[in-house]
Amino acid sequence: MTDVAPLRVALIGYGSAGKTFHAPLIRSTPGLELAVVATRRAEEVARDLSAAVPVSAPLTAIARRDIDLVVIASPNDSHAPLADAALRAGKHVVVDKPFVLTLADARALAALAAQTGHVLSVFQNRRWDSDFLALKAVLEAGRVGWVAHFESRFDRFRPLVRDRWRERPESGGGIWLDLGPHLVDQALQLFGLPTRVGGQLAQLRDCALADDWCQVQLDYVGMKVTLSASVLVGGGMPRFAVHGTAGSWVKHGLDVQEDQLKAGLLPGAPDWGTDPLPARYYPGDGSDVCEPVPAGDYRQYYSAVRDAILGLGTNPVAPAQAVATMAVLETVVQAAGSGQMLPLPLTDAERAAFA
Repeated sequence: MTDVAPLRVALIGYGSAGKTFHAPLIRSTPGLELAVVATRRAEEVARDLSAAVPVSAPLTAIARRDIDLVVIASPNDSHAPLADAALRAGKHVVVDKPFVLTLADARALAALAAQTGHVLSVFQNRRWDSDFLALKAVLEAGRVGWVAHFESRFDRFRPLVRDRWRERPESGGGIWLDLGPHLVDQALQLFGLPTRVGGQLAQLRDCALADDWCQVQLDYVGMKVTLSASVLVGGGMPRFAVHGTAGSWVKHGLDVQEDQLKAGLLPGAPDWGTDPLPARYYPGDGSDVCEPVPAGDYRQYYSAVRDAILGLGTNPVAPAQAVATMAVLETVVQAAGSGQMLPLPLTDAERAAFA
């Protein structure tokens, strides 16, 4: 990348996602230059990112002619209008999860990206979690045989309701839109599109305004997938459990990169992404095998985005995949309201594009 001018990036939002995830990952990816940050936290940007110019308005950042890539890490309900504006301004776009709040908006942005010919990608960083990389390798090697049941959990322990947009339904908050995109995207990457989906969403904490617990079922031919998330799990539950005709594979604990980023560790530092908790394989004969997992690396996402923009690779999370994930997210909400299992409302063309 040394003989190519870096792609200049405008980051929209310097809250939890922008500051903790996107800014350090962009700065750590060769060929990307974090040039502009749109935020009301100009003093923090000046302190943390001396080379980046803070601006107060997202549209000001988007309109700059020297910007190649716009990264949207603002509140969920702003994703669709900002992505639309950036694509129309001739920019490549990365949107933090959830992509948007409705399937209709997902389809509209996918069509606009195809029309403009610009890269539109969703930040599904957890495809590069250490445990997910290990799980993919286990399934590809057929070590559990024919998979009958897969369980994936993403839990937190946050018993107190906080006054923030992520916990308000009118802003696209709630645990299903927060953690559900990770759970759904990983399941679709492993198993493809389900035949139908269903689930339950609930508010379990006192004074909760949006869902803070969910349990979702994805049905496949001959296989069941269960996705769960809660903010009232202090520990002990497996992150992944996959069961098949040749045994089970179980992994506890979350990938460490989020905690490393929150602690101020820069991506690429010694032991970056190294997971201290091994997985366990149970072949069904009463024994078990302790297995290390590979290191995770979220920088692989931004490296792939860079290469896609330069015409050197494919979009790591293409619009067709984002549309499919949004279809599952939206249909689960409908299914939870009706108490029924529902098919995905995807067209034949959308299913083919996903495949």
